[in-house]
Amino acid sequence: MQALLRLSRIIDTFTEWVGRLAYILVPIVVAVGVWNVANRYVGRAIGRTLGSNFYIEAQWYIFSLIFLLGAAYALKHNEHVRVDVFYSNFSPKRKALVNLLGTIFFLIPFCGLLLYFSWPYVEQSWRIRENSSDPGGLPRYLIKTFLLISPMLLIIQGISEVIKYFAAYRGLLDPSQVEEEHETRL
Repeated sequence: MQALLRLSRIIDTFTEWVGRLAYILVPIVVAVGVWNVANRYVGRAIGRTLGSNFYIEAQWYIFSLIFLLGAAYALKHNEHVRVDVFYSNFSPKRKALVNLLGTIFFLIPFCGLLLYFSWPYVEQSWRIRENSSDPGGLPRYLIKTFLLISPMLLIIQGISEVIKYFAAYRGLLDPSQVEEEHETRL
């Protein structure tokens, strides 16, 4: 079990780095958004078009990357949506069991389905080197690749969560330790 807990820590460290990358993208998407708005208003004031589809699509793509890369980070920090009607009153051991079963029977299979159904879509996009239909737009096949990367990151982090929740449920890890790990931030 100690080897699995070490693997869990390695996965958690990797997820932290991916989360930091997503975190770095936040001010970039804001800057691109400000650039788009400024170009629109300045262009309107001087009677010229200053914006381009490149910057508009760049803003969409960066926002998408933040969401797609940040999903596993949110899972690691227990920031996903949960209906706490019953869960909030459960003991830490029972919470670990619910989280363990939810990860095994819902999260991982759902991510597997995302991979299965996204693969042909992404593969076709790469095969034709899909680009935006808008003039000056960006390649689409690159961003579509993250439709595969995001569920893979979620599965990897889900494995880490399964290890921790199993150890907590079996009494090999203090359930409050798992909760404390979820509270750790960048």
